[in-house]
Amino acid sequence: MSNDIPQEETSPLFTNDLVQTRTITTENLPLSALSPRYRKINMITSAVFGVIVLAILALATSELFFDLPENADFFVKIGYSVVTFVTLWSVVYHFFADPLKMYALREHDLNYQSGLIFKSLVSQPILRIQHIEISRGPIERRAGLATLQVFSAGGIAHTFNIPGLVHEDAVSLRQFILDHKDLASDV
Repeated sequence: MSNDIPQEETSPLFTNDLVQTRTITTENLPLSALSPRYRKINMITSAVFGVIVLAILALATSELFFDLPENADFFVKIGYSVVTFVTLWSVVYHFFADPLKMYALREHDLNYQSGLIFKSLVSQPILRIQHIEISRGPIERRAGLATLQVFSAGGIAHTFNIPGLVHEDAVSLRQFILDHKDLASDV
């Protein structure tokens, strides 16, 4: 009996080697910062919103339109304290958290990092991007900024946003992804 079992041919294009997970790192991922205007807008918006709420609270408690109950002073003080605390917290949060929001576009994927307390890094293969949009609210338009919304194949909602991009950069990122979606599938 001869041992003439045909040997499987291995294709150099496909490998399935074991990957040591301890050697994988994203520490060296070159991330780009968002526009500094993004943090400034968020801080100003938070402060203005807080001042408006405080002004409404002051007007409502001024007794110009109606008399407050005698025991309302305690609740009015709590209201002022809560609004002041939330406003300050929001301003301080944006001061520290917004510079940590960064993105990276590589040949085959788009990455977005965020988080001050709970850090996250989202990586979306360009091949899996089904749809990509640029959205701009009135404040963003005035500041020359835009938000890039990335929609993954198979999902109804967007996968993630990259806010605070300079509008021209958002347009360039979108165009690069659209131009390279088909190229990524050839690899």
